[in-house]
Amino acid sequence: MSLVKLERISMAYGRGAAALMAIEEVSLEIARGEVIAVVGPSGCGKSSLMKLISGLHPPLAGTLTLEGRPVKGPLKSVGMAFQNSNLLPWRNALDNVLLPLEIVQPFRRDFKKNRKKYAQSAEQLLDSVGLAGCAQKFPWELSGGMQQRASICRALIHEPEILMLDEPFAALDAFTREELWCALRDLQAARKITVMLVTHDLREAVFLADTVYVMSKRPGRILKRCAVGLPRPRDLEVTYTQDFQEKVHELRSYIGMKK
Repeated sequence: MSLVKLERISMAYGRGAAALMAIEEVSLEIARGEVIAVVGPSGCGKSSLMKLISGLHPPLAGTLTLEGRPVKGPLKSVGMAFQNSNLLPWRNALDNVLLPLEIVQPFRRDFKKNRKKYAQSAEQLLDSVGLAGCAQKFPWELSGGMQQRASICRALIHEPEILMLDEPFAALDAFTREELWCALRDLQAARKITVMLVTHDLREAVFLADTVYVMSKRPGRILKRCAVGLPRPRDLEVTYTQDFQEKVHELRSYIGMKK
């Protein structure tokens, strides 16, 4: 059974004649432990698709299920990270990572009692993304790439079913971006996390994903489902190979098309 399944999902902002159709008849599946990437032009509905799957916005039509159960509201089993790290400036890295456990049940109920155990888990996460020794540092003491690493740790601390990443590396320089590709690759391989990545970077999509979906101009539809097929583990050298370049060029040929 798929972890997430969308069947002919449509979504609109607003109601009646003023409604803006964002997504139209989108069908896709995400298997447990799979990494998918969604690419397409600006405004095509990539982020709207993420809102749907996380339960933050209801569908207009179609069926959306998580582990076979209909999604009827915001899901606790989703972790999210965005283009901006949004770390709270008055909290150090450790306390920023712990924040979801102070909010999400059942962790919230026993947070004070279990704080030491949770802090150990948070430090292990920080260590796993190259932030060993940074737990007590505040956001202004961290580089942009380090802040994004902490943000991803925060999204994972409550062990969600699926990690959703909305342009998480777009604001970073090319070298830092590639470092974080590798950090996410290693984290996903070690924890077998299910990941949905929204990105404009086709190289990023092909490097990280098992499957890439290309969306059309608004209203967003699926133009192409592309199984990447490159063997894992992947290192950055694969980005210079012919197979990799052919995948990127194939995806690029669909960008901006209407269905």
